[in-house]
Amino acid sequence: MINIFKKIISYPQVFVFILICCLAGCETAPPVQEMSDARQAISVAKEAGAADRATFHLEAAENYLENAEVNLNQRAYHQARRNAYQAKMKALDALQASEESAEE
Repeated sequence: MINIFKKIISYPQVFVFILICCLAGCETAPPVQEMSDARQAISVAKEAGAADRATFHLEAAENYLENAEVNLNQRAYHQARRNAYQAKMKALDALQASEESAEE
């Protein structure tokens, strides 16, 4: 009878262990695509003249990208992914602001 209880207790522990391992494995891939997207967005913004017309947004994008690179080197992939996404969004803001400024 005691052996049955030991088996019942051990299965949930095994399940939890496997679940934790699976969840930990979800974030092991570096955010290569996100980093590339951010770099491309910054490049396009610079080509559109954001360095002169949307300096604030462009500098913010570059700062986020630098932080993402630091996170990437530290293997903090989740944070790197977030910073790369923010870099891309700020670069798109810079592009939009640059285009609006050019129209005026």
